[in-house]
Amino acid sequence: MKTKPDLGFWKLWNLSFGFFGVQIAYALQSANVSRIFTTIGADPHDLSYFWILPPLMGLIVQPIVGMMSDRTWNRFGRRLPYLILGATIAVIVMCLLPNAGSFQFTVSSAILFGLIALMLLDTSINMAMQPFKMLVGDMVNEKQKGLAYSIQSFLCNSGSVVGYIFPICFGWIGIKNTAPSGMVPPTVIWSFYIGAAILLLCVVYSLVKIKEWPPHVYNEYNGVEEKETKQPTPGVISLLKNAPSTFWTVGLVQFFCWFAFLFLWTYATNTVAFKAFDTPTTQSIVGLKDGNKVYEAKNLLIQDSVLIMTHGHALAEGVTVDGVFYPASQIVINGNDTIVSDHQILNSENGLAKASFGKPLSGVKSLKINGKEMTDCKNVTISDYLSRLQGPFQLTQAAIVAKGANGALSVEDASNVQIADASKCSFETKTVLNSATPQYNDAGNWVGLLFAVQAIGSVIWAVVLPKFRSRKFSYSLSLLLAGIGFILMSFMTNQWILFIAFLLIGCGWAAMLAWPFTILTNSLKGGNIGAYLGLFNCTICVPQIIAALAGGWILSMMSTPGELAPEYLMMTVAGIAIIIGSVCVFFIKEHIPTDEKVQETPAISENI
Repeated sequence: MKTKPDLGFWKLWNLSFGFFGVQIAYALQSANVSRIFTTIGADPHDLSYFWILPPLMGLIVQPIVGMMSDRTWNRFGRRLPYLILGATIAVIVMCLLPNAGSFQFTVSSAILFGLIALMLLDTSINMAMQPFKMLVGDMVNEKQKGLAYSIQSFLCNSGSVVGYIFPICFGWIGIKNTAPSGMVPPTVIWSFYIGAAILLLCVVYSLVKIKEWPPHVYNEYNGVEEKETKQPTPGVISLLKNAPSTFWTVGLVQFFCWFAFLFLWTYATNTVAFKAFDTPTTQSIVGLKDGNKVYEAKNLLIQDSVLIMTHGHALAEGVTVDGVFYPASQIVINGNDTIVSDHQILNSENGLAKASFGKPLSGVKSLKINGKEMTDCKNVTISDYLSRLQGPFQLTQAAIVAKGANGALSVEDASNVQIADASKCSFETKTVLNSATPQYNDAGNWVGLLFAVQAIGSVIWAVVLPKFRSRKFSYSLSLLLAGIGFILMSFMTNQWILFIAFLLIGCGWAAMLAWPFTILTNSLKGGNIGAYLGLFNCTICVPQIIAALAGGWILSMMSTPGELAPEYLMMTVAGIAIIIGSVCVFFIKEHIPTDEKVQETPAISENI
């Protein structure tokens, strides 16, 4: 096997530069996905389920890209074709995902659109990310791998910081940080647009600057026989059966670490919004309660003709003025302030409802009901349909309600229930954070800054890690510090002191990006390194999938029905998980190569 030549600094830089753009996309996804889904109307108990898709796509894509790229040779190279395809899809989807609430979809349709976009985005990020790690393994000699991985680590963390701080920076320069209920603020939308543009530029730069070795040169430098490249890649079962014990012991630690970080990405925004920014809450309606029975549906109607509730909002039947009731679909006060439109109470610019059912309106100087000016504006209150129902009625539960050109309702996927006494009924509500308020969106931007602090802390701690005499001790200590940071998040109410928690979390992140792949690559030899690296990423994906499935169930166990879900307690659960991982570090069985001193600088893994 020929020795790989030394590469100049800028050639090493070029091998990894595209990682900067890919990491911006990853940072925007990890910091803003829960914020986007909360904004368009997702239930907090369902948030973790949306996070199943990213690791699931990684579980499928990473091994496929690893195995296929080990056997790919064409005019674009060996690894670069996967970068081209992944980056192209990522750029398109980054322009679509933050607009999930802007296409006039229903809440459920907007969430479905967001889920499909998230699936495509994470698939493409995984596909674009994998080649850079493999290019270093393909073309860099052992002596320079430490420098190559250091450059990649720098670009990785730099991209993360840039992606995380985009929303808050755009807010500082005057881009609006609030939007109507159900829509994502412009600061987030423009962050995704600019991130997509940077990703595109980075990929073009990589394609121009990176020249992969042709097959015969690669084989000479990597000790791969020509016949080996023509043989089929061993099956997954065969690869796993022959995997070194290090693969499994490091995988055990990985399980608890990535379980914890999935909860961070899922619940950090709402935790910070509630604990440190005093975000107001709002009540959404989940159904109609008759005694102990709750009838849930997206839409509730009287008979099948009068809509009384739609997508979590009770509709206004009219307005009572000084004891006299007036049916109304539109109510305007003080000349031009519309507070009810199409029977729905509107929100103000700060995201709060302009009126409440049954509570007197204050400061009413003029009143217009369905275009008719009222001469008397005393004792004005808004009434919902349910409050005025009397006696028995037929309740229609419907998934879809459409209004025709003649104003008639068209009801689909419906069931009817006979209610004996309207006076015994009430709306069943749940309390959630008001995602349309400035406090919530300021918290969302602040979380991006906190993630940037985590990335900076990770860079600093990564410099310290190689100085420990015991790799296991440094790995375990780092995870323990991260666990403390997670638990602190559950209790901190000062937005600035949260920096401490995220600096500690950054210590764990640095170790998670460094030691697992360093320890594993020391145990791998031969032509199937790409396949093993792809399979090893399953130790990142599987625990995230399990955490996503368990998150809603764990949160429900700690919740009181109808009250605000205590998402901040999920940070404590995450902290306990990663502390367990710190203990499991001592089960790792390392393979120490004879040239260990040559490669003291840790390698970094792809971020799934």
